[in-house]
Amino acid sequence: MPRWLPRAMVLALALVACFQLATWGFHQLIGLLLNVLIAFFLALAIEPAVDWMAGRGMRRGLATGLVFLAIVVATVGFFALLGSMLAGQIATMVEEFPQYLDSVISWINSTFHTHLSRVQVQNNLLNSDWLQKYVQDSANNVLAVSAQVLGGLFNLLTIALFSFYFAADGPRLRRALCSVLPPRRQAEVLRAWEIAVAKTGGYLYSRGLMALISGIAHYVLLEILGVPYAPALGMWVGLISQFIPTIGTYMAGALPILIAFTVNPWYALWVFGFVVVYQQFENYLLQPRITAKTVDIHPAVAFGSVIAGTALMGAVGALIAIPATATLQAFLGAYVKRYEVTPDPRVRRWSRRRGAAPEGIRDAGDVGEAGTTAPDPDPVPVRDGGPGEARRDAE
Repeated sequence: MPRWLPRAMVLALALVACFQLATWGFHQLIGLLLNVLIAFFLALAIEPAVDWMAGRGMRRGLATGLVFLAIVVATVGFFALLGSMLAGQIATMVEEFPQYLDSVISWINSTFHTHLSRVQVQNNLLNSDWLQKYVQDSANNVLAVSAQVLGGLFNLLTIALFSFYFAADGPRLRRALCSVLPPRRQAEVLRAWEIAVAKTGGYLYSRGLMALISGIAHYVLLEILGVPYAPALGMWVGLISQFIPTIGTYMAGALPILIAFTVNPWYALWVFGFVVVYQQFENYLLQPRITAKTVDIHPAVAFGSVIAGTALMGAVGALIAIPATATLQAFLGAYVKRYEVTPDPRVRRWSRRRGAAPEGIRDAGDVGEAGTTAPDPDPVPVRDGGPGEARRDAE
C-alpha cells in the first residue's frame, strides 16, 4: 500500500464530513439567511431617505428610526381603515343574510320547481356532517395556526431589526468591509453598493407607480358600479397586489369582490373579470415597460428574473429578483470589457433595400472602420470616505 493512500483516504473522509456538516448547517439556517437577505434589500430601499436626513445633521440612528416609524404608522393606519371597513361589511352581510337566502331559495324554487324553505335549508346546513367536521378540524388546528402567526411575527421582527442596523450602520459596515480589501477592490465594492441602492430605489419607485395606477383603475370601476368604500378598496388592491408577490393579486381581488357581492352578485362578476383582465394587462404590458425605465433592464429579463426568483426562493425570490438582477446587470456592464460589433450582413441588405442604413449601422461604420465607442458610465459618487471615483480598468 502506498504511503500517501491512508492520508488521502482520511483527507477525503474529512472533506465529505465537512461538506455534510456545511449542508446541514445551511438547511438549518435557511430561514435566517432569507430574513437577512430581505432585511438587506429593505435597508437599501430606505437608505436614500436616511442619507437625506443624515446629510442635514440628524444622527443616522434617529433618521432610520423616523423612517421605520413612518412605515409602521402608515401600515397600521391602512390596515385599521380596512379592518373597520371589513367589520362593517361583515356585520351588514350577517344582518342581510336571511334576505339573500330567501332570494336564492325563491330563484331555485321558481327555476327548478322545488319547494324549499329557509328553515329546511338552515337545518340541513347546521346538521350536515361536513360542517361539523370543519368546525372540529378548525378547533384542532388552533394551536398550529397560533404557532404560525407567532412565527410570522418573529420573522417580521427579525427582518426589521436587521434592516434597522443595516441602514443605521451602513457607513460603518462599508468601512469594515473595505478595510480588508486593497484600494482597487474597495472602489469596486463601493460602486456595487451604490448601484444596489440606486436599483433597489428604482424598483421601489416602479412598484409604487404600478400600485398607484392599479389603485386608480380599480377605484374608477368600483365607483362606477356604486360599490361602497371605493377609495379604500382601490388603495387595498393597489398596495397588496404590488407589494405581496405571487398571492398578492388574489388577496387584493378577493376583498372588493366580496364587498361588491353584498351590493349585487352581478357586480362581483364584473369586478372579478376586471381584476383578471387588468392583471394580464399589467403582467405583459405595464410592468415590463415601467420596470425597463425605472430599473433599466429589458422587459424580458425582468419577467424571466421574477420567474427564476420564484422558482428558487418562492415569494422572497419574486420580491427581490428584479432589484438583484438590475444590480448585477449594472455592475457587470460597468466592468465587462466591450468591443465593436461587426455589422450584420443581413441588416446591411435590409438597409440597402430601404435606401438608408439603420442608426446602429450608421454609428458603427463599415467593416474595418473605427466606429464610435460608448462612453464610460457616469462615475458614481463614493460615500463614507471611499477611495474616489470607481473607473473601469484601462487594460
